[in-house]
Amino acid sequence: MKIQYKIITLAMAFIFTATCTYAGNPDRQGESGAAELLLNPWARSGGIHTLNTSSITGIEAMRLNVAGIGRISGKELVLSSTRLYDGSDVNLNAIGYGQKVGSNGAFAVTLMSADFGDNIVTTESSPAGTGADINASFFNLGIGYSHTYDNKISVGVLFRTISESLPDVNAFGFAIDAGVQYVSGENDNFRLGISLRNIGSPMEFSGEGLSFQGPNAADGTFQTTLEQRAEGFELPSQLNIGISYDFYFGEKIMLRGVSNFVSNAFSRDQIGAGAEFVFNKRFTLRGAYRLELGNITTGVDRDNIYSGLAVGASIELPFSVALNNKIGVDYG
Repeated sequence: MKIQYKIITLAMAFIFTATCTYAGNPDRQGESGAAELLLNPWARSGGIHTLNTSSITGIEAMRLNVAGIGRISGKELVLSSTRLYDGSDVNLNAIGYGQKVGSNGAFAVTLMSADFGDNIVTTESSPAGTGADINASFFNLGIGYSHTYDNKISVGVLFRTISESLPDVNAFGFAIDAGVQYVSGENDNFRLGISLRNIGSPMEFSGEGLSFQGPNAADGTFQTTLEQRAEGFELPSQLNIGISYDFYFGEKIMLRGVSNFVSNAFSRDQIGAGAEFVFNKRFTLRGAYRLELGNITTGVDRDNIYSGLAVGASIELPFSVALNNKIGVDYG
């Protein structure tokens, strides 16, 4: 057991060391790409503003702290649909499946896609539209594994592929997430979580959409196809550090307080706190407030969708005689 704890300590030290390169830097805001990696398609964690780095479990942990999938008790299947901006046609759709592996391990796979609705093709000669629509395809596939030591420490790692494409332009990349969760207390009241996300390869767009017809001579006698080179971009790396504490009132009521700090490599850092009220392990109400650190001077910054207030609710009901199988509905 001493060896195991040494391994976990080294892993946590590695995560903290790696984040020195990715410390929050507002001056680099907007320089990264693949921003969909920072969007949360899951309703349960979305209702608490994704502040539950320390306590998140199951499939939704694949989006925040992969160590949390180690708390799966059997099998888990989750489907989710998110409307990103009210009044827009932008939607996030996600599906995930997780399963216990042995007595201490868990494996999960998730797929998230972004639906941008109908977008009209416009050109210089047809600024009002050509009659055709652009079909953008943004999706990422994640495969993760977590292992739990003595029911106290969970560590996990995730590999994710990222694809962004239009009919004639595309980009592809990959990212790695790593996370740790620590549980302590008589009733596992205290929880600590650390995750490092979106560390991976730079991405670059390529394809026929970056080529055009141009003259190959000074007098323009001949036309040839010229290709433009797109600038590469980094992934939006971030560090999450969170803690939570559970208060029990009898056997049926539990109140969990959570707090979380987010260090973004390409935008302002964020801090937030929230709470979850659980009754009889079936009904949950949650809410949180998240704040961006630093001076906010523009309307765009003030309208950040992942700042301000978030609320949500869940209901889980058994559908088998043994009460081991449950079906749940979440809203955030």
